[in-house]
Amino acid sequence: MDASVQAPEKASNRQIVGACPHDCPDTCSFVTTVEDGRALRVRGNPAHRPTDGVLCAKVSRYTERTYHPERVLTPLRRTGPKGSGRFEPVGWDEALADIAARLAAIAARDAQAILPYSYAGTMGLVQGESMDRRFFHRLGASLLDRTICSTAGGTALAYTLGGKLGMKVEFFAEARLILIWGSNSIASNLHFWRLAQQARRHGARLVCIDPRRTDTADKCDEHIQLLPGTDAALALALMHELIAHDWLDHDYIERHTLGWPALKERAQLWNPKRAAAVCGVPAQQIRDLARAYGTTRPAAIRLNYGMQRVHGGGNAVRAIACLPALTGAWRHRAGGVLLSSGGHFPVDRATLQRPDLLAGRAPRTINMVQIGDALLHPGGGDFGPRLEALVVYNSNPVAVAPESGKVVQGFAREDLFTVVLEHFMTDTADHADYVLPATTQLEHWDIHAAYGHTDVLLNRPAIEPPGQARSNAAVFRELAARMGFDEPCFADSDEALCGQAYGDAVKWDELLAHGFASLPVPDAPFAEGGFPTPSGRCEFHSAALAAQGQDGLPDHVPNYELPAPGGRYPLAMISPPARNFLNSSFVNVQSLRDMEGEPLLEIHPQDAAARGIASGDVVRVFNDRGSYRVKAEVCTRARPGVVNGLGIWWRKFGLAGTNVNELTSQKLTDLGRGPVFYDCVVEVAAA
Repeated sequence: MDASVQAPEKASNRQIVGACPHDCPDTCSFVTTVEDGRALRVRGNPAHRPTDGVLCAKVSRYTERTYHPERVLTPLRRTGPKGSGRFEPVGWDEALADIAARLAAIAARDAQAILPYSYAGTMGLVQGESMDRRFFHRLGASLLDRTICSTAGGTALAYTLGGKLGMKVEFFAEARLILIWGSNSIASNLHFWRLAQQARRHGARLVCIDPRRTDTADKCDEHIQLLPGTDAALALALMHELIAHDWLDHDYIERHTLGWPALKERAQLWNPKRAAAVCGVPAQQIRDLARAYGTTRPAAIRLNYGMQRVHGGGNAVRAIACLPALTGAWRHRAGGVLLSSGGHFPVDRATLQRPDLLAGRAPRTINMVQIGDALLHPGGGDFGPRLEALVVYNSNPVAVAPESGKVVQGFAREDLFTVVLEHFMTDTADHADYVLPATTQLEHWDIHAAYGHTDVLLNRPAIEPPGQARSNAAVFRELAARMGFDEPCFADSDEALCGQAYGDAVKWDELLAHGFASLPVPDAPFAEGGFPTPSGRCEFHSAALAAQGQDGLPDHVPNYELPAPGGRYPLAMISPPARNFLNSSFVNVQSLRDMEGEPLLEIHPQDAAARGIASGDVVRVFNDRGSYRVKAEVCTRARPGVVNGLGIWWRKFGLAGTNVNELTSQKLTDLGRGPVFYDCVVEVAAA
């Protein structure tokens, strides 16, 4: 399909090809039908093989988001206390002049007192990480360690496989055994699930490994409902059984791996009985899974990021990523493991982001997971200057960052100057000094990588921005001009930035013509080894980790917080995403909120009975960090000893103006400095 062609059914219709901007492995190509300048509907692009004409329930309603009656369409300036949501309209010129002047005054004292805060509200390389990075690099602002989702797993893959690489997603359809590990694929990876169903129709067995009995678990052949944070123990026990029964590809191990004798010694310590005690599952279930994995060809593992949001998340991904090399699963194009395909994309980030504009300066780095502590820090010592200004875009930290009691307290500081680029008045926007209206994906240029397939996607604007909305890149371009940044790179248009993202690595004409272009990735990338690690092998033992004083081998690293039966906090809590939202996006889309219902805490009947709790009761979920009021749903989606606090609702939609992140902590993972949202203990009581 051409990227901009007339629909045959009506001459006044236009069909514009774009790309889904949201944080999902599928990165769909979509087609927007436009009539008389208005977007009528968005549908999956049938010409794009990974999308295959299908969109999720969320994005298929994208026009409802675009034309939402509560959309911010003019710059707003705060008139009431922070958090009150009281604002007045203001012109762009006045808003930008004041913002530039205030940022310049802070920068004159110390630019590190200014912090950008952004993540994956759009995954676009232009609206997410181009002109904004140039602006803050030129300013000399503090750097943001963008770790809130996937860095534990990504770092683990780099030390094991050499990068965010794995099998091609389309070949899961040919696998005979698929382990869906830490993923509710029906809700968060729809197009993979369709491939898994193809495999199943041809006789494949699907096994879901997840602490929650998800919709995906319901539809798999088997569900292994392990305790949160015990995935590495399970993986090591699988290795134990592969060794004990010689379900190993000795040739592949010898030629294409590093550190096998040491890993073998460690794995032999993890018999199924020991792992069963740690994981909370029957030892026989572990033995049966190992037999299936060791004797089925080809066998494939689809990992997702939920299982790495615990203290030992990086080690867990390392352990699981070792499994295909033990059995030689990589020899088959339908064998191996996939967590992320992002490492295949030759993005020219140096050109997009221009770190050279730092001109030798080395600003401090602040981890976005710990924004609560950072905003409350008085300054001085190793921390540096107190944060005086925050520019937030593509994120809603008041809702999504952990230990949100501290986050709210920090955003409520009257001496903190906060600018938020947004579509809606989110919890974070309510705390801003200025809210600037941003464009949606239907209204701007952008270009995308993916982490679930290997196609580059181009997004053309389908309609003009409504009201006074401007793209993120346009806002930072204008701020740069007002602050006197005269380097030529600040004049680059959004369309020009799209062309710079991949340079000559991707054919621009192909993107313009079709809206997507496939990267030349081998069908079975590691069939003959060739891992992009220092050794060229799958590194069971990482010399790089050992040189940092860390364990070179993967191991089970227990959670920071372990429930203590009879103690103050006897329940583990995970906070998986609600099916009809994407992080905190779409929470204000009425049709999706109607489907989702209301914030819920899933609790097993056994735990509910011990506390006198029935479905529909309002309960208080609490720990040392805070308290959260929510309705209980008594069900077996939760396993005994674990409650599921479904997120991420905006705080303003919660019963007491809070959400589940009132309870999560700012601690970091073993690798990658990521968050530990699912490493949390609580108690639950009837309210």
